Amino acid sequence: MGLAVTQSNKSLFKGRQFTADTILWAVRWYLQFPISYRDLERIFSDRGIQVDHTTLFRWIQAYAPELEERIRPHLRVTNGSWRVDETYIRVKGEWVYLDRAVDAAGQTIDFLLSPKRDAAAARRLFRKALRQPHTVNPRTITVDKGAAYPVAMKAIKRAGELWRFAKLRQVKFLNHIVEQDHRRIKRLVRLRLGFKGFMTAAQMIGGCEVMAMIRRGQVASAPANDMKAQSDFIAALFRAAA
Repeated sequence: MGLAVTQSNKSLFKGRQFTADTILWAVRWYLQFPISYRDLERIFSDRGIQVDHTTLFRWIQAYAPELEERIRPHLRVTNGSWRVDETYIRVKGEWVYLDRAVDAAGQTIDFLLSPKRDAAAARRLFRKALRQPHTVNPRTITVDKGAAYPVAMKAIKRAGELWRFAKLRQVKFLNHIVEQDHRRIKRLVRLRLGFKGFMTAAQMIGGCEVMAMIRRGQVASAPANDMKAQSDFIAALFRAAA
């Protein structure tokens, strides 16, 4: 982790009124706890730091995608038993779909926000998951009774992207792991009172998902429940002194 600060990393925080460690502290807290921007503004004020809630919003939109991208190469490898399900998120007053996949041990495999629940969205989720460095080609994919998943699985098998012996199981009770995990993201989203745009929602949710991966111990150098190690890990990702 102890690499020199590159020009590109420096430019991530260039022009900000606050230090990198202050910004990353705000990003970490917002993405892992059910607090609003105004709550976080008050927390900063209590520490003698004046940050407007609109500034905090800009930080999350700027750094949540960066955090997601930088964390992924460090995730532990998940197992070959996938559990896939979707939940609902409100964006601009409309319900959209958050497809999520975890393995049999409850480790997050991947996720995808989509305006529709169809075979095209299921294919995008599978393909996105299969491209990640922490995933393996699954032996089984357990889903609900929706018609989209069998169609999507056949398509990616034909394309040679999925192991041809992988089995699809449409057994709802086996998906309790991922259904229970939906509650965490729903709890975080509920306080946001809906999103104003699809991209805003996707960026924030992506950040929440990868912070959850860290908190459940999917990064070897940042054990679960060790907040100091997790903070140090994220600081190292951005080459910032936390």
